[in-house]
Amino acid sequence: MTKIRVIHYGLGPIGCAMTRLTASRSNLDIVGAIDINPNIIGKDLGEVANVGRSLGVTVKSSLAEVLATTQADIVVHTTASYFDIFKNQLLEIIDAGLHIVSTAEELSFPWHHHPEEAAAIDTAAKQKGVAVLGTGINPGFLMDSLPLAITSLNQNVTRIDLRRAQNASKRRGPFQKKIGSGMTVDEFKAAMASGRMGHVGLSESMAMLFAAFDKELIAYKEKISPVIAKKQTVSDAFDVAVGKCIGLRQVAKGFSPEGEFCTMSFIAYLDNREDHDSIRITGNPNINVRLEGTNGDVGTVAITINAIKRVVAAPAGLVTMMDLPMAYCG
Repeated sequence: MTKIRVIHYGLGPIGCAMTRLTASRSNLDIVGAIDINPNIIGKDLGEVANVGRSLGVTVKSSLAEVLATTQADIVVHTTASYFDIFKNQLLEIIDAGLHIVSTAEELSFPWHHHPEEAAAIDTAAKQKGVAVLGTGINPGFLMDSLPLAITSLNQNVTRIDLRRAQNASKRRGPFQKKIGSGMTVDEFKAAMASGRMGHVGLSESMAMLFAAFDKELIAYKEKISPVIAKKQTVSDAFDVAVGKCIGLRQVAKGFSPEGEFCTMSFIAYLDNREDHDSIRITGNPNINVRLEGTNGDVGTVAITINAIKRVVAAPAGLVTMMDLPMAYCG
């Protein structure tokens, strides 16, 4: 068996979890690691990612340093959500002739909201003969590719309603911070106004669904509101006083010329007793699906690593989860 040679780019909590899963797979070989954190540069990746053994791979500060001493097939990219941060990283990886699987939410289906950036990535990837995929549990699966797979049982679909409710206390600290935990209401509103707050990816999932059904997305409306602590709420990362934020409610609606086609509700806050996902397809027939146990961090790590062999075999260009064969464990 020829192993797929993997570089891990970004070694935050998710990147380290990706490393641990990659290290457990017999068909994958970790050959490089990249991060900008000066406290881990120069250390063995096994130590940094808490693998439990040395991996013989030293964390470097740049892709050029890694490729000066090794060759690779694909980069697992886990650095940022937004194109203005990750675009040049991806172009550098592509220029080196490497495939990419990334957790960057804006990359999961960017043609509607970021057409110029998507075109640049797609063109560069095709020129170099590599594939680029943005994925994760959401966007990438729960609110886009999974509902689409379920509609294979439908003769027609007139509406889709999706709801993801999470107990954020079970998630990592950066996620709890991203949804506003510990903020005052004014701080929450200011962070929202900056455009760097809340769950990223609903608009990408919405665009994917509309494209799959060949519908024109003429309007996209999103409302985000804070969830306020009614009692002192403590997690591993936060100790939130009464009156401060413990998370958010985020609702997105997508409209075609015929009217509203899809609603997505994303509810995440500390100590949330509601912790499940639901998919409701209206059509012939009506289908309701409820999932429990879809941990966001565990799922994101799994689907990203499980997609590696599909990406390496994919046609060149910027691809989506709709374009690839189904990813499964192994």
